[in-house]
Amino acid sequence: MKKVIIRTLAISLMIILGLSFFVNGSTYAEGEDNAIPGTSIRLSPANIVLNLSSDTTIENTFEIKNEGESDINVEIYAAPYSYVYSEEDDLFKLGFNNENNYTQLSRWVTFKDSSGNYVNKPQIKIKAGETYNVEYRIVTPSNIPNGGQYAVFFAHALAGTTNGSGIKTEASPGIVVYGRSTEGESNISAEITNLEVGRGITESNVTRNNIYGLAKSKNNGNVDYTMVGVLKVDPIIGFSSYESPSGGARTSVIPEVELAVSDEWKDTPDFGIYKATWTVTAGGETKTTEQIFFLFSPVMVIITIILLTFLTIWIIMRVRRRKERRSRLAV
Repeated sequence: MKKVIIRTLAISLMIILGLSFFVNGSTYAEGEDNAIPGTSIRLSPANIVLNLSSDTTIENTFEIKNEGESDINVEIYAAPYSYVYSEEDDLFKLGFNNENNYTQLSRWVTFKDSSGNYVNKPQIKIKAGETYNVEYRIVTPSNIPNGGQYAVFFAHALAGTTNGSGIKTEASPGIVVYGRSTEGESNISAEITNLEVGRGITESNVTRNNIYGLAKSKNNGNVDYTMVGVLKVDPIIGFSSYESPSGGARTSVIPEVELAVSDEWKDTPDFGIYKATWTVTAGGETKTTEQIFFLFSPVMVIITIILLTFLTIWIIMRVRRRKERRSRLAV
């Protein structure tokens, strides 16, 4: 019996060490950093919100900061902010060439060049570490469509600009502009679909066993809205919990587009029983779903089996000893 126990212990230790090496090896490979340094441009603010009316002129500024180590030549321009549906991937992909009734704002914008003239695509040189204030002007037509208007202000680092290592780089950060007509009717209409809370996310052929929430919302109105998802995970048996930070994960949904919002508990533990609640709000509509998760990683399963095996062996030994004592007393 002692030999059986020793043999079981040795096999168990080998299994645990093997699984630990496998898990640690996978994590290291996933965390490799292949980033290449390049031109660094920062735009401020992150987005611009405007009220639009017919026959008006709006003038304002935004900042471009050259955070790189070399001077750069930047071309500034406006493009439509829109999405295009991909049948192959069954989702809407962001694009800047698709014009529709909600992207006319990009035609109304000009930017001041270094000579003081307002043009469509001025080119400006910005020294390393310098912040440049870009002046823009929006002139609306006599009749503007109802609802929203959407554009992106781009700052494109021209080819030929070099970074500190002398490598040619190109970068095009942008500011999303949300315009809303003050004339006519504004219709907010959101449809929440594909609401689910689950476990296991596959990304770049790597599956992470995290608890996650996912949902989509289709904008059937004529103005944008913000879709917010809040994932809350409470322990039934366990020592940790989770709630989406800063009020939840957010996605801005523009008209005629269906987009997704998601959040995940990146520190999902390997053991425990948890209740997950996923609440999504979009355009005044709210939906909630819940699920109970029993979390047992492969390592924890093996450890549990080993403990049960030792417990079984211990019980068997106790029973045998009692039988031996009884047989001795009977004699």
